[in-house]
Amino acid sequence: MSAWDFRPIQRADFALLGRWLAQPHVQRWWADDATPEGMESDYGGCVDGTEPAQVFIAWRNGRPAGLAQRLRWHDYPEYLQEMQGLYVVPAGALSIDYLIGEQSSTGRGWGTEMIAAFTQRLWGDHPSAPSVIVPVHEDNTASWRMLERMGFRRVAAGMLTPDNPADDDRHVVYRMDRPG
Repeated sequence: MSAWDFRPIQRADFALLGRWLAQPHVQRWWADDATPEGMESDYGGCVDGTEPAQVFIAWRNGRPAGLAQRLRWHDYPEYLQEMQGLYVVPAGALSIDYLIGEQSSTGRGWGTEMIAAFTQRLWGDHPSAPSVIVPVHEDNTASWRMLERMGFRRVAAGMLTPDNPADDDRHVVYRMDRPG
């Protein structure tokens, strides 16, 4: 039995997520607005089902520990077009984003555990998805090293618009194919 469970985000989670987004280790890579208005703007559509990305609160042993998000590349044509200039994304491929909420919970291997459980769930929930393609800012070594520990392989490096406007455009791209 996995220590991890994933529940679709609810508006009741916005205060918790806002607190996590204000943490320095998260804020460095996530430029989302942590105010109540920002939470509604960035995540309200995910709650309502009007936004195609699926966002989950990740629970570890019954306690909220992080956020995991998945999306189909082809649901975001502008994002896909930019990526296709760097790496050809197969039809049906997905991408993920993730964070561990509290600084005190980092450095324990929880990110690797969380993404292992989330990726396993992803394969079951999306049986036609051939792969997961994840762009990561080149300087976010903790994130891309975690992907490597998970078995993702680096397939490209180049320029993509950063999530945080304070960053330059340097990214690395990782891929994991559906297990045989």
